[in-house]
Amino acid sequence: MSTSVSSTKARILEVAAELVANSPDGDVSTRAVCEAAGVGAPALYRHFGDKEGLLSAVVDHGYEKYLTTKRSRRPGTDPIQDLRDGWDTHTDFALRNPNLYRLMNSPAMRTPPAAALESHRILTADLRRAAEQGKLRLAPELAAQMIMSANVGVSLMLVSRPTTFTDETLSRRIRDAVHAVVFTPEAMGPETTSAGDEETGAEDEETGAEDVLPATATHLAALLRRTPRPDFTPGESALLGEWLDRLSNTTPE
Repeated sequence: MSTSVSSTKARILEVAAELVANSPDGDVSTRAVCEAAGVGAPALYRHFGDKEGLLSAVVDHGYEKYLTTKRSRRPGTDPIQDLRDGWDTHTDFALRNPNLYRLMNSPAMRTPPAAALESHRILTADLRRAAEQGKLRLAPELAAQMIMSANVGVSLMLVSRPTTFTDETLSRRIRDAVHAVVFTPEAMGPETTSAGDEETGAEDEETGAEDVLPATATHLAALLRRTPRPDFTPGESALLGEWLDRLSNTTPE
């Protein structure tokens, strides 16, 4: 790609990102982008295909800085703390970039932006580390879907309806509630399992027993994927993995 072509594409992208950020409703027209960038419509469509392609590029461009911090982050010894921090930085990014965030999660975007897919992969990788340490109640893939759904949901409410969702602790409260379902009580720390609920002691004991099988299956599946056993054929390993995943995602009755 020549320098002039590259600079034209970059100029269109920068202009579109600025217009999105300053738009009252987060939307922009291709005509407005072309006029502000000083290019004709053919140039825009040649570089981005259509409006959706342009907006998807805007999302990836804006989200790149956020992902850079995640890519460069060295995993800590405690994946639970890494996941708490990941939730908080996700919400903070949404609050600082409301139009971009709404655009990123818009149903009108038929193709998920690459940034969203990479963010989900990073989350799943952190959850796999937690599973390897025996701290996860269910399979990492399902846990990632639960956490991402809740994190995106609360972030969208905070940026879309700020006058209704005014509690500054809302995101943290939802984070802790979801994490309490995803992680084992021991992993969540003593504050989540401490006494003060003597009346519910027997009930908690029964619930803990129900949690043992999915949590144990999740732990074993993570260890086997990290270090495959030579005792099994590929077919046997695949079948065992399928059984363990099924047990991991069992819902207590």
